[in-house]
Amino acid sequence: MSKKSYLFTSESVSEGHPDKVSDRISDMVVDTYLRAEPIQSRVGCETLTTTNRVVLAGEVRGPEIKKEELIQKVRDCIKDIGYDQEGFTWKDATKIESHLHAQSTDIAMGVDSSGNKDEGAGDQGIMFGYACNETDVLMPAPIHYSHKILRLMAEDRKSGKLKNIEPDNKSQITIEYKDGMPAAVKSVVISTQHSADVNQSQVRELVKPYIEKSIPKNLLTSLDEKEIYVNPTGNFVIGGPDGDAGLTGRKIIVDTYGGAAPHGGGAFSGKDPSKVDRSAAYVSRYLAKNVVASKIADKCLIQLAYAIGVSKPLSIYVDLFDNDEEKNKHVENLIKANFDLSPRGIREMLGLNKPIYQKTAAYGHFGREPESDGSFSWEKTDKTAVFKK
Repeated sequence: MSKKSYLFTSESVSEGHPDKVSDRISDMVVDTYLRAEPIQSRVGCETLTTTNRVVLAGEVRGPEIKKEELIQKVRDCIKDIGYDQEGFTWKDATKIESHLHAQSTDIAMGVDSSGNKDEGAGDQGIMFGYACNETDVLMPAPIHYSHKILRLMAEDRKSGKLKNIEPDNKSQITIEYKDGMPAAVKSVVISTQHSADVNQSQVRELVKPYIEKSIPKNLLTSLDEKEIYVNPTGNFVIGGPDGDAGLTGRKIIVDTYGGAAPHGGGAFSGKDPSKVDRSAAYVSRYLAKNVVASKIADKCLIQLAYAIGVSKPLSIYVDLFDNDEEKNKHVENLIKANFDLSPRGIREMLGLNKPIYQKTAAYGHFGREPESDGSFSWEKTDKTAVFKK
């Protein structure tokens, strides 16, 4: 295939995937501390989920939150996701341990503001933001539609409309691009945990409608029935943390752009917004999305870099994918002149010191609708005027 015609694939996983159960629980801990003390709370929480066991570990700072309260909130997360199985349940059969402890004073000293010193970044690292005009939410098409299939399945499973389907699901979509834009879906993979009451062909009939509900008709006209793969290995009854151990932060490509853009390597879930792994990735997306929404470019990639204890970014990189270095530099200068990209500046600009993170833990941190509680504020396109100058 020529460069103008190619295949690109992205995957998503549901809220019941073991790694996503871990992400959800870690973000619940973040939300719990931010709800109690929005400004001073610090959280770095990792979660392990496996057969009838959940283990929390990490560092926290803020008001005292009783272990019993956190353990009950873990059970609430598991119940909301939908697990009440022999090998993993919200009930007492699943044992929960918390090994959270106080944040290092060395880290706190380097990060906190004091005197004339502004608050520094919580760690070194590089973060990327990306946007493109492939979908109405300015996200790459394969990851956007992969998320949508699983999100709609989860909504119907929880409402009781979709029966015999359990919480652990995965999707994967391959799209053919022509002249740089999505032209046709070439294959769809859906692997879903199910009850023992249905077989593979019945599962296929249950989940196939979600393909048409999620993907525009014009992209499905040439999709061969043989290229729709549902539970290709057959039975998928044992799943979730009982089938595979889950860990926080193992689905960073699912969380972002499905491989369509670089990733700095830092996970989001379990981290309060003082940590630039999370907040700088969010503001990078915010900037890139506003650039594309302003219609000065079809695609935009932004990289930010930080050092622990240093408030300003060490570098800003812009790529508009049109081989125009002068234009890239112009956008970079507009960003420097109009946006405070210090950790505190990012949090205040996007309103990140709020308990808004549990809902980010599944179906992508990007391409979502901003909500009245302040969640997904980084998806707003309220700064397009800046880039039309």
